[in-house]
Amino acid sequence: SENPSVTLFREYLRIDTVHPKPDYDAAVRFLERVGTDLGLACQKVEVCQGRVVLVLTWQGTNPRLRSILLNSHTDVVPVFEEHWTYPPFEAVKDSQGNIYARGAQDMKCVSIQYLEAIRRLKTEGKSFARTIHLTFVPDEEVGGHKGMEMFVQRPEFKALNVGFAMDEGLASPSDTFSVFYGERSPWWIKVKCMGSPGHGSRFISNTAAEKMHKVINSFLAFREREKQRLKSDSSLTLGDVTSLNMTMLEGGVSFNVVPSEMAASFDIRIPPTVDLKAFEEQVATWCRGAGDGVTYEFHQKCMDQHITSTEESDPWWKAFSGVCRDMKLQLKLEIFPAATDSRYIRAVRHPAIGFSPMNRTPVLLHDHNEFLNEQIFLRGIEIYARLLSALASVPPLPAEG
Repeated sequence: SENPSVTLFREYLRIDTVHPKPDYDAAVRFLERVGTDLGLACQKVEVCQGRVVLVLTWQGTNPRLRSILLNSHTDVVPVFEEHWTYPPFEAVKDSQGNIYARGAQDMKCVSIQYLEAIRRLKTEGKSFARTIHLTFVPDEEVGGHKGMEMFVQRPEFKALNVGFAMDEGLASPSDTFSVFYGERSPWWIKVKCMGSPGHGSRFISNTAAEKMHKVINSFLAFREREKQRLKSDSSLTLGDVTSLNMTMLEGGVSFNVVPSEMAASFDIRIPPTVDLKAFEEQVATWCRGAGDGVTYEFHQKCMDQHITSTEESDPWWKAFSGVCRDMKLQLKLEIFPAATDSRYIRAVRHPAIGFSPMNRTPVLLHDHNEFLNEQIFLRGIEIYARLLSALASVPPLPAEG
């Protein structure tokens, strides 16, 4: 008696695409099978060895118009099974209809909702002027460097002729639906402090640890200011402030040896309202203030700050928001606090919205006991079907002749 869309969702959840050894081949075979069943054209693009992007296409009646891109990633993050009520790759459904599995929210639900929305529209005999492409990409959970970041530079991506893209968002515990029109820029910085070494019994001057103490104090004082700014202003969300966390601390060889070098690593996420050049100068100032021999290097430095228009004058947003008004969906517009593949799509100048239609749902991505209720899942298919109808019917734009 289970809804076939739910059955398909649970089947996908059982494919183990967890890092560090995701079974991408099984995921691609499954999605290609579903796409073929729906009559969609299939294309596989190997962006590097062992990393394939699957593209499924529903051709529009006017291929010259820019297309709609529906993106989702196939990989999921690791699990700690001892903290799970049910095995995380069995997609157990409890008596309340909650489906427990890694990827239930992030983001295998969205992949199947896209496909099932298209199934519904095709069954209804619908066709649209604009082509709809679905991309299923690898490695998003490890930065997307061997996935979407490479794919957007390839001729196969350019041939998709993208006009507007949708990608993942977040669950919302309230009645509202979160919609993300931009992202914070992730910066991973490693600060190294060089100093005088010596025996652990002496008061040695100019040590690496003393310099590191000053560095950490400067970084964490800024962290506290941003934390308090978020706390004191109810209009702000996490995506509106800069988060900073020290994530690694390295140095030393023995209890009785003062080390000549120490290093600290920081994960910083910067909203698009911040001047990135000025922020880097602030980092340099903190390092100079700690003394000589203090340097920093970037392990990740995203400089793109493109955001997607949410003005009613924008034809894409007008179509998206119009459907939400008609369906009486309350939207909350936000900057995404972490990082998704949307940043790579925006970086090549395509508008992208992060949206996962999961309200009244606790945010459990990357958490233990990740689940999604089947009724919320099914409602999402209906929402996507309406959104796709509107977006794929956006009239020709001036740039499209």
